[in-house]
Amino acid sequence: MPRPRLNPRLAGMRCIRCQTLFAIADYFEGCPKCLRDGMPASLAVEYRELPGTLECIADWLVYPDCPSLGEGDTPLVPMAALAEELGVRALHLKNEGANPTGSHKDRMSRLVVQRALQIGAPTVAAASSGNAGVSLAAYAARAGLNCVIVTTPEMNPNWRRAIDMHGATLLAATTAERRWQVLADRVGAGEWYPATNFIVPAVGSNPFGVDGYRSFALELCLQLAGCTDIVVPTSRADLLWGIARGYRDLERAGLVGERPRLHAVEPFGRISRVLAGADYRSHFDGRSALTSIGGSTVAYQALEAIASCGGSAVVVNDATVWSDQKRLARSGLYLELSSAAALSGLRKLVLQGTIGPDASVVLAATSNGLSEYRTFPDPIASIA
Repeated sequence: MPRPRLNPRLAGMRCIRCQTLFAIADYFEGCPKCLRDGMPASLAVEYRELPGTLECIADWLVYPDCPSLGEGDTPLVPMAALAEELGVRALHLKNEGANPTGSHKDRMSRLVVQRALQIGAPTVAAASSGNAGVSLAAYAARAGLNCVIVTTPEMNPNWRRAIDMHGATLLAATTAERRWQVLADRVGAGEWYPATNFIVPAVGSNPFGVDGYRSFALELCLQLAGCTDIVVPTSRADLLWGIARGYRDLERAGLVGERPRLHAVEPFGRISRVLAGADYRSHFDGRSALTSIGGSTVAYQALEAIASCGGSAVVVNDATVWSDQKRLARSGLYLELSSAAALSGLRKLVLQGTIGPDASVVLAATSNGLSEYRTFPDPIASIA
């Protein structure tokens, strides 16, 4: 397999907080300057110029020629009945569950694996509760790389089986926090190439991978004449930031006018508390069944994404999301519980007047529900 080629339009890696431009390299803990100052922040791939057309979305990404499993170009599904029910002008759902491993993580994994191939790293690794682990394992298998996923003993057995089938190694840490320390130790020893964050306070995932999330916005620009609001289930905001940067780049290239507002949906107050004045480096406790968007940290990139698009953060409760997951399934779309939170977030945003009746809204449906594992109290009805 030929060594991957970086996009020739790259200018370097820019800190999203202090705006310092660094040479193209791997900065696993984000911006070195901000880290020294005790204010961790992500680096982002910086382009000196952008294509003037969306004819080939790959030309906008850090590795334009890398092999694909068919990720991206996910369907945009109109939800007219729900739009009427909620009281908005238009509602669409971008179904990221249609990606090869069933989640938006495939947009990131493809590029992380290409970076590992380019620098000659034999093993990629991630700390993951599920979707990211399955995705990275699949793309590593495709590229012939070793893969290690550090998780906890509570990992859903469907995800465990998928990771195992792809040939990756699973390691179980005692706690979610311990996963990051295991990853940090092995990355520091030069043994693993990381796809995900491992420091506290947190930064975003591998910036070469996060660059892939810009393609969500690029596709949406082609699929929809315009939208006013995008609602995104959010943990450390890799996807949220990628969408925001994608629209900023579209504006810079003269392909869109006004950027849509971005709204982060979370299972308990983290980003919303920081927007209200809390320190983003704090620890935010909370418990929820929405495991894919759980966690106790806030990454600076969440704040940057919301500020750049004039958005907000909204907290949803498990009971409402359970109900909305069923509501979406009855509309033909079975989403993972954390993904269904986008609809619950929209309900609350409409109720509080943040999103009005003239809005054209897109829900980021981050993953399908087929990987979920639950036991059922009642047996399947039998026939004679």
